Amino acid sequence: MPFTWLIAILAAIAAIGYQMGRSRALKSAGGDRRDLHSLPVYYGANVAMWAIVPAAAVLIIWMLAQPLFVNSRVLATLPDTMVSEGSSIGLVMSDVRRVADGLDVAVQQGAMSYDEAASLSTDTSDVRERLGEVGVALGSAVSPEVLSGAQRYRTLNAAGSLLMTVLVLLIALGGAAYAYSKSTANFRARNNVERGILALLLAAASVAILTTIGILFALLFNTIEFFKLYPAADFFFGTKWAPSFSGRGGASDLGVLPLLWGTFYISFIALLVAVPIGLFSAIYLSEYAGPKVRSIAKPLIEILAGIPTIVYGLFALLTVGPLLVSMFGKDTLGWMQGGTAVMTAGLVMGIMLIPFVSSLSDDIINAVPQSMRDGSYGLGATKSETIRQVILPAALPGIVGAILLAASRAIGETMIVVLGAGAAARLSLNPFEAMTTITAKIVSQLTGDADFASPEALVAFALGMTLFVLTLGLNVFALYIVRKYREQYD
Repeated sequence: MPFTWLIAILAAIAAIGYQMGRSRALKSAGGDRRDLHSLPVYYGANVAMWAIVPAAAVLIIWMLAQPLFVNSRVLATLPDTMVSEGSSIGLVMSDVRRVADGLDVAVQQGAMSYDEAASLSTDTSDVRERLGEVGVALGSAVSPEVLSGAQRYRTLNAAGSLLMTVLVLLIALGGAAYAYSKSTANFRARNNVERGILALLLAAASVAILTTIGILFALLFNTIEFFKLYPAADFFFGTKWAPSFSGRGGASDLGVLPLLWGTFYISFIALLVAVPIGLFSAIYLSEYAGPKVRSIAKPLIEILAGIPTIVYGLFALLTVGPLLVSMFGKDTLGWMQGGTAVMTAGLVMGIMLIPFVSSLSDDIINAVPQSMRDGSYGLGATKSETIRQVILPAALPGIVGAILLAASRAIGETMIVVLGAGAAARLSLNPFEAMTTITAKIVSQLTGDADFASPEALVAFALGMTLFVLTLGLNVFALYIVRKYREQYD
């Protein structure tokens, strides 16, 4: 059964259960809702909740577990020679899944029957050619082992999907029947529904925490594997970045210091652009601009935050870079050799960060109590003196937090750096030279046919872990500053 049909059936069971639960509760009270413990809507919602939530939980768990189970069973049937190296397991299973998907497409288009797909053999037909006829392109000929694995993959997936559908529908019907039997006048339906909503909110809040933990462990395990192959001291204190893919480790120099320097240098220039402009615009909008100007200017500034970073990158490459070359290039001052440089990426990234600093600072300044302004004016201070000596000191913790959050956003930027700053990993103070950052090198190390058992590929996870720690530290420090001093001015 298609997944959308299963969702539609679950929604229909919940809708029918809602009406039946509501009607049963009213009937048990003789049609007088005043005799019910809860409003009729709670009785219907309770039945719908019992129909949807347990079934949805089983559905999600099943969908997460089934691929792992199927992959393990299929791998167990493949010869050891095909998966002799750990790095090839993913490639083998990718080929198996691609052939299995191709067989599904062929069956759906009527090019072969279900039984024919299950009994297809490489000895009697060219599988690659037959799948190519239905629009499935395969990079190489299909081996008998891959075809056998694909057929078993389809069989296990089909059986698992059927069992999942039956189980989910039974749970939905059973949950709805149980809740329907409880829909009597004395049943505390409202309490039950509110507990269910509380659990749902708790589960939603836990998703962010579990996702962060999952990302952390994914980075951590691969980082540990990298440091088993490459010395940690050379990584953290090395001043040269020169990966070599000629062999497993070879003569690669994987020092992170040039990447850290490029990351902080570009972010520093971006903040030099974004902080003054963003802060001054926030002061103007909150203290000087009238309601009409504010209603127009604030949305226009915030539009900058909605522009894709690839557009900013193209702007840096095609506009800002050539403009800086015309001003500081070899025909004028001779400082800049090409359009890709730290200054190019920093200026454009600063423009991108303006709405982050401006919007957050504006909200923080507006949160300063009006009584503090009135008190300053009452003592004879001018507006500018009130802003400098009262409002900004009161809002300073929040403004510092906004700047640190903008800094973490700058550190994690990729596309502007790739297109605007170049790819050279170097330690230099010249802002008109090309440099690169951690994020850009993560992309380059994982691009192409990378052997994930080599240091050159695993170093991307070590770089990601470094970046994760840096941005997490900045965010935690920003939240600490905001929380520590926020109540002082409430």
